[in-house]
Amino acid sequence: MHKLGLIGGLSWTSTARYYAIINQAVHRALGGQHSAPLLIESLDFAEVARCATENDWDCAAGQLIGAAQRLEQGGAGALLICANSMHRVYDRVQAAVGIPILHIADIVGKKMKADGIEKAALIGTRNVMIEKFYRQRLVAHGISLLPADMELADRIDRIVYDELTVGKVSKESERYMKSELTDIAKEDVQAVVLACTELELIVDVKANVLPIYDCTGIHAKAGVEFILG
Repeated sequence: MHKLGLIGGLSWTSTARYYAIINQAVHRALGGQHSAPLLIESLDFAEVARCATENDWDCAAGQLIGAAQRLEQGGAGALLICANSMHRVYDRVQAAVGIPILHIADIVGKKMKADGIEKAALIGTRNVMIEKFYRQRLVAHGISLLPADMELADRIDRIVYDELTVGKVSKESERYMKSELTDIAKEDVQAVVLACTELELIVDVKANVLPIYDCTGIHAKAGVEFILG
């Protein structure tokens, strides 16, 4: 097996999901007592979130670059950035290391294209929903996206930063997301891209009218493919 590096702590709740998904998949593939050879650099999310909130992306890039370089030095053969929003600095982090970083939007876009999806709604935190760095990656795979819903983006930001990143799961937020997904299903789209690694905590990705592409699970499974070679 090949050793995979995770840049985590973005937040710890989603990093825990990556760890579980990857190890469960390796165990299913190999059986016995097998688990995944992983290196995890878990950053202090308060510091990274402060950079993002202040739009200081040089600060955020510096933290992720340091983490990526330490993982490479530790023997990782490839990396995952365990957050959709932090892919805003993907190009800078990738340029700073000599090993591949598997881009979450590219992985998801390829799967959607293979499944024949052409129109979708993208939901996640504000910068993922409205900025080009993420949307353009999906569009490059032939996916047409609904315009960003600013009210939804702002509400998701509050849910993620005030609740999910600290491990709080509320029924109110679950109901809100279910209602929004029901409304999205009435639009001219074939699927929803769940582009926030924490949203899986309050969205049942298997119990919706539209197919939901859970970026956390899809990204983690791409990491498993690398591990198993």
